[in-house]
Amino acid sequence: MTPAIKQQPVVLKKGREKSLINRHPWIFSGAVARLPEFEDGDILPVVSSQGDFLGYGYFNRRCSIIGRMLSFDQQPPLEAVEASLSRAVALRQALLSSTTNAYRLVNAEGDGLPGLIVDQYNDVLVVQISTLGMVKLKEVVVKWLIDHLQPTAIYEKSDSPARREEGLAAYKGCLYGEEKEEVEIRENGLKFVVNPQRGQKTGFFLDQREMRKLVRRLAAGRRVLDCFAYSGAFAVYALAGGAHQVTLVDTSEPALEWARRNLELNAFPLNKATLVKKDAFQFLSQAKLAYDFVILDPPSFAHRKNQIKGALRGLRQLHRQVLAEIPAGSLLLTFTCSYYLDEKLFQKVVFQAAQQADRQVRLLHRHRLAFDHPINIFHPEGDYLKGFLLAVD
Repeated sequence: MTPAIKQQPVVLKKGREKSLINRHPWIFSGAVARLPEFEDGDILPVVSSQGDFLGYGYFNRRCSIIGRMLSFDQQPPLEAVEASLSRAVALRQALLSSTTNAYRLVNAEGDGLPGLIVDQYNDVLVVQISTLGMVKLKEVVVKWLIDHLQPTAIYEKSDSPARREEGLAAYKGCLYGEEKEEVEIRENGLKFVVNPQRGQKTGFFLDQREMRKLVRRLAAGRRVLDCFAYSGAFAVYALAGGAHQVTLVDTSEPALEWARRNLELNAFPLNKATLVKKDAFQFLSQAKLAYDFVILDPPSFAHRKNQIKGALRGLRQLHRQVLAEIPAGSLLLTFTCSYYLDEKLFQKVVFQAAQQADRQVRLLHRHRLAFDHPINIFHPEGDYLKGFLLAVD
């Protein structure tokens, strides 16, 4: 399947070209005055109401975001896709450390390729596609990745909820090479086992690399609680930094087994780690929180805008439980990955929880973006992960 590239343009309503002139990649259906004949997923030129050329994008009538831009100039769109892939890979190769062989190669709109994620785990690439237009471009993308990166395998794991609006079912499968269930990676010199098929996201939370480094720097001599621990990456970094003891809490048995293997892979004695299969809220309400470094990295509490109120209640309760119990002098590293909760609102939730727990709390550090997760400055919607390092007195 490859996209047709149409010659007849999409015409925007008067005054609705401003966002594209400002290089925002989304076109909402309400901004369109006229559509030519096309099949959903095809690539079309876009013009203003005055006929001024604005670029090329792919379109899907099913979606409220009807169009997503691939370029903002006259460059042929398939050439623009390949140029964006080239820029994305060059950026990673220039900035990332030789002690790391797992990183995000393509970050969707952050790299000018809406709907496309490509993560590299050692010599295996994992592709995640969330839009019909990018599904039709998959053949072009995969060929470019094979020709320029020579991976041993390319696996697709496209299961995001966004695919439903696009009219797409979830898809998982090997696109190239021999399928591998597990891959061993290095991150900042530490070793991890990644399972792209069964793990969360594409197998590993690559977007927390810089914050894991921060944990290693601060963990010496501390008793660390890692809630929503998944495969234990924060705990591994804490022990690498000299933590006295780590406790990992997660509801998933497979995740805790990966965590156990990651601890062993880095030669940390298991008597320094306690693995607890339990809901984090339940654990926090029942356990004596004798920890002086707590890490909260929960899944998104708000996948849709109408879930914000519930997400705020959940986050407030979570932080109140921790802040009410941990000893003075503790550190709390906390995150939200809910796009609909901006940093200001997240900080307000933490403020309310601290007030209810009657604790003095100071903000020491905000989330540091990893180099391989660039945000398009014209597309602030790509900034989904927020985090604070807090000192609790």
